[in-house]
Amino acid sequence: MSARIERITFPGSQGDDLAARLDMPAGPPVAFALFAHCFTCSKDVKAASRIATALTDSGYGVLRFDFTGLGKSDGEFANTNFTSNTDDILAAAEWMRSTHQAPQLLIGHSLGGAAVLAVADEIDEVRAVATIGAPSDPEHVTGVFADAVDEIADSGEADVQLAGRTFTIRRQFLDDLRNQVVVERVSASKKAFLVLHSPTDATVGIDNASDIFGAAKHPKSFISLDGADHLLTDPADAAFAATMIAGFASRYVDDQSGALAAPAASAPVVVAETAQGPFLNHVVVGQHRLLADEPTSVGGFDAGPAPYDFLGAALGTCTSMTLRMYADRKKLPLDRVTVEVSHGKVHADDCAECAENDNVFAEIASGRATMIDRFERVITIDGDDLTDEDKQKLLAIADKCPVHRTLESASAIATRLAD
Repeated sequence: MSARIERITFPGSQGDDLAARLDMPAGPPVAFALFAHCFTCSKDVKAASRIATALTDSGYGVLRFDFTGLGKSDGEFANTNFTSNTDDILAAAEWMRSTHQAPQLLIGHSLGGAAVLAVADEIDEVRAVATIGAPSDPEHVTGVFADAVDEIADSGEADVQLAGRTFTIRRQFLDDLRNQVVVERVSASKKAFLVLHSPTDATVGIDNASDIFGAAKHPKSFISLDGADHLLTDPADAAFAATMIAGFASRYVDDQSGALAAPAASAPVVVAETAQGPFLNHVVVGQHRLLADEPTSVGGFDAGPAPYDFLGAALGTCTSMTLRMYADRKKLPLDRVTVEVSHGKVHADDCAECAENDNVFAEIASGRATMIDRFERVITIDGDDLTDEDKQKLLAIADKCPVHRTLESASAIATRLAD
C-alpha cells in the first residue's frame, strides 16, 4: 500500500509557524497519532520517521512536527521551555481536530515523552499514550549540558553544544523544568500507558521507566527495548517499537476508518465493499484476507491491487507453479522462476498473437472485437546447469498453465441474485 504525505504548517503556542508532516495510510485512517520528538531533535529524526512509517502501514495517520525554533519551524529556541513544548503539542492536536480528527494516540520520544505525559489529560480524545526512552523528571535533560548550568544560573543564559549544533539556553528554561512534576500527572491520569525503554539506555536510565510505570494506573504495559540505544538508530529497534505501539493502541482507540468488517468465507472467493471510498473492497479467499482497490489516478486509495492486477497475478503464479511442477517431474536443475506480467488493451489489427488464438481470431474476423486484452508475460528462468533446450521446453510448458488456458478460452459466467 502507498502512504500519502502532507507537508503542512500550523500556528504554534508562541504564534510562530510550526513545520509538520502528516503521514496518511493508503485508505481512511483507523485513528490519528501525534508524535513528539526528542530534545533538540526534529520531526525528521530517523526514529520518528521509521515509527511513523510503521504506524502508517498499520492504518494510522501520524502527525509529527518541529517544536518552536527547531528543524524547519519558525521562532527562537532560546525563548522556549518545557511548557511551550507542551503548548505546541496542544496546538498540534487542535490543528488535527479542526482539519482531520483529534489524536487518539500520543507518542513521545525522550523529552517529548515527558511532554506527552504532561499534556495527555488536556486532550479529551486521547485514549492511549506511548513513551520511548522518556525521563520521569523533565529536569533530567539538564544533564546533557551540565557544564553550563552554573553559567546559565549566573548569567541568565549560555550557548551550549548539543548534537553538533549551538543552542542558547536561558534561565527560564531551567526554572520551568524544575517546576514540572510529570509523574504526579501520570498518577492522576486514566489514559492507557505504554512505556518503552531500553535497559541499556545511556542517556535516560531505565529507572525513569520504572518511575513512570509505577505511577501509572492500569491499563498499562512495559516493553523492554533490549539492546537499543536512546535514539533507536537501529532500524529494527524502531520497527519493533512501532509494532508494539500499534498493537497496544489497537485495544483502546476507536476505529474511525468507517470500514465494515470483512465478510465470512461463504464461497471460495467472497468480495464485499469496505464502505471506504468508491472502490476499496475486502477479498476473502478461504482463510486469506486481502484488499482490492483502484489507483489514486482514478479515484481509489491504491490500498490494494486492482482487479486486472489480480488477474495478472493469477497468470504469473500459475505459470511459475506449472514450470516448477514440470521441472521437478523431469528432474531439471531449475533454481528459480520469476514471472513478470503486464496487461493492456491493444487494437485488434496490432495484435500479432491474435491469429494464434482461434477464439480471439474468430471475434476479430466477425468484426465484434476491435480492442483486445493483451497480457505480456516475461519469464526469467534461473539455473546454471539448464541447457538451452531445457529452457525452451519450460517456455513451451508456460502456455499449458491452467490460468493461461482459461484466459485464452471462452468462459461461461453464471450470475444470479443471492437468496
